[in-house]
Amino acid sequence: MGIDFKKLLKLRLVVARYGEMDGARWWNTDGVLGRKGNLLLSRGFHNTSHFAQARLVFEVARARSKERFPAVPGCITLWNLPADLEDQFDAHWSDWIDDKEGWDPFFKVLQHLDADLMDELKGRGLINVDQESEVRTMRCGADARSVSIPGVQALNDHTIALLAAGFAHSEVGKPAIPYGRMDD
Repeated sequence: MGIDFKKLLKLRLVVARYGEMDGARWWNTDGVLGRKGNLLLSRGFHNTSHFAQARLVFEVARARSKERFPAVPGCITLWNLPADLEDQFDAHWSDWIDDKEGWDPFFKVLQHLDADLMDELKGRGLINVDQESEVRTMRCGADARSVSIPGVQALNDHTIALLAAGFAHSEVGKPAIPYGRMDD
C-alpha cells in the first residue's frame, strides 16, 4: 500500500476547505480553514494553528460524510480509510507540525479557493488529466448521496485522488460521498 501521506493530507485539506460553509456548504464549518479560522486559532495555537484547523474540519467532514453515506463494510471514503492506514497517517502529524514553515504557503493559498474543485485539485498537482477524465465518467447514486468508484483493486495514491476528486459530483449543500468497494 504505497501511500503518499503528504499528498493525502493535501487532498483532504482541499476537499475540507472547499466543503466549508463559505464554499460548497457540505459541512458546518464556516471558514475554519480560511482566513477567519486562522485568525481565531492562531491566538491559542500559535505553532500548531493550521493543523488544529485541519483536525477540526476533518472531524466535521468525517461526521457529515458518515451521515450522508453510512459506513458500508468493505467500502472506503476519503474520510473513512482502513484503521491501519489512518494510524499511519496520524503518525505523520508531528513531522508536519515540526515543518510549520514549510506548510505555511499551502495553508495561505488554501484560504482562498476558486469555484471549481477539480480546478483546485489540478492546480495544486493533486490529480492528473487521466484521473480527471476518470472522475468525469463517474455518476452519483440514485439518491445523490454517493459516487461509486468502480473497480478499486488497491488502496493507493490513485484511488485516494479519485476519492477526493469525486466530490466534484456534489451539489452545493449536498455532498455526494465518493466511495470504493475494496475487492477481497
